[in-house]
Amino acid sequence: MNRLAKTLLVAALVGVVGMAFRVSWNALRDIANAVGADATAATLYPFVVDGLMALALVATLVLAGRDRTFALRVLGTYTGAPLVLNYVHGLVPDLHGRTVDWGQLADWDPANWALVLLATSLPVGSIYFGSDLVAKVLHHRPAPIEQPTANAEESAETIRNRSKADLPVSTPEPITANPLPLPRAVAVGFLKSTLPLKQLPAIESPAVRPIEPRPLAAESSRPRRATGRVPEAARPSRPKRTPDQLLAEAREATAGWPDAKLTGEGIRREVHTSPANARVLRDTLRAERGLKAA
Repeated sequence: MNRLAKTLLVAALVGVVGMAFRVSWNALRDIANAVGADATAATLYPFVVDGLMALALVATLVLAGRDRTFALRVLGTYTGAPLVLNYVHGLVPDLHGRTVDWGQLADWDPANWALVLLATSLPVGSIYFGSDLVAKVLHHRPAPIEQPTANAEESAETIRNRSKADLPVSTPEPITANPLPLPRAVAVGFLKSTLPLKQLPAIESPAVRPIEPRPLAAESSRPRRATGRVPEAARPSRPKRTPDQLLAEAREATAGWPDAKLTGEGIRREVHTSPANARVLRDTLRAERGLKAA
């Protein structure tokens, strides 16, 4: 479609919208007067309702996706609401002469309440939905359209031409190169030449006898268990001394000791006995010397 046709189409649309706005002007103005609007508010009321319809139509043409669906819903809502108000205006002749009471659009109270709510909520809805649609249009960024390049068109045309079956010259066969035989490689010595060494007689190695395997005791991986009593053969040969013998040895060993040196540890080391026996011997010797037991 050329530019002239588009211009005529838009002009026709504007004319139809303007005439439809003028037709519904009286109905919307009388409805505004019936719900309590003054003369100035009643005059502006049709601009508010029909103006939002025009704004929703423009937003529908610009937006895409979910935003476009939202704009279509607003457009449908503000198209149906004036339709209902125009229908009520046609059913109630008293609205034409402004002889009805304020807030009385229908004889049945529930229907009257619903109509008054609809008529009074349209201006407030125009403020909300109009602001939202303008914000969506201002923040909308269309997706970039990829422009086909001239090289792509030429390559497509070339491929299309090559795919035809009636080409005058067929594709030439691939040329295979004739391999030439290369001469054999000759070994070249790059190392420094050396003089031949004097040959030495070979040394005869003595005969080696094989090692005969010997039986070994098998090692057990299990840990050794604790044994019981020590056998009599493993015990020391020193006989066990009686208390009298220990006391006699202690007297002989500590005869020249001072009283301060007479301790259980010293007696144990000297007599080679247990700590318990050493303490008993210490107490006995101190008692013999007239000292107090420690």
